[in-house]
Amino acid sequence: MAWLSLSIRTDCLHAERLADALLEAGALAASIEDADAGTAEEEPQFGEPGSISRPGWQHSLVVALLQADADVRELLQRCGVQAGLAELPPFSLEEVPEQDWVRLTQSQFEPIRVAQRLWIVPSWHTAPDPGAIVLVLDPGMAFGTGSHPTTRLCLEWLERSVTPGVSLLDYGCGSGVLAIAAGRLGASEIVGVDIDPQAVVVARTNAEANGVAARFQESADRLSGQFDIVVANILANPLRVLAPALCGHLGPGGMLALSGILVDQAEELIAAYKPHLTLTVVGTRDGWVCLAGSRN
Repeated sequence: MAWLSLSIRTDCLHAERLADALLEAGALAASIEDADAGTAEEEPQFGEPGSISRPGWQHSLVVALLQADADVRELLQRCGVQAGLAELPPFSLEEVPEQDWVRLTQSQFEPIRVAQRLWIVPSWHTAPDPGAIVLVLDPGMAFGTGSHPTTRLCLEWLERSVTPGVSLLDYGCGSGVLAIAAGRLGASEIVGVDIDPQAVVVARTNAEANGVAARFQESADRLSGQFDIVVANILANPLRVLAPALCGHLGPGGMLALSGILVDQAEELIAAYKPHLTLTVVGTRDGWVCLAGSRN
């Protein structure tokens, strides 16, 4: 048995309605992507504090999985009308062979060594190194499987910096990987914050799976207290906006680490934090940097 993958070019005003219409009409799955991904016109959609957010991509690609015998033109005509399209949009078809999707997906995620002692291991694998500090983490809806350069930079810094009993704030926690790593390295009081409610739920689940006691909350909720370590792996613009808040949660002698910063953005971020503390580049990887400093 095979399926059909239908790719439809449209705009941000119609993409979501078209995807919904296809699902209602019997599509097995439907997703929306940036039609310009991988080009100079690619539009990032981050949704972090301080960033510009728009509802979707101007040039969108709706990708739907259909039964092999689907009448594509009739389906697309009907769904296009429901989505408010005046004419049949450009589309392409590709046959998708039958596969063991679970096995195929799992094969794409192997254990990865992210620092000297830290390994991220999907739940269906065993750690290659019996002496490793293992973070059990499966790919999912919240960003952060540990493979991104900025995540690795933060994990490497945490491995060097976390000592038993320290308190830690992970701002922009995503999947909770940094908070979990801190707990496995000996941190005691751990708080994670994220703008996305789904990320908060996923982070809690991941922490429980790793036996790490941590508190996760949405960024809209009031956060009080100071911490020995504050780490934030988000983006340069929100990090700039958040400078007073992040440094305000840093206790005397506390350490701050920031990532999600491109090499050419480092000096600007260092200047933004200069009134609070001195940051230096403590790691670089694939064009990204990690900045860190201590509060006097």
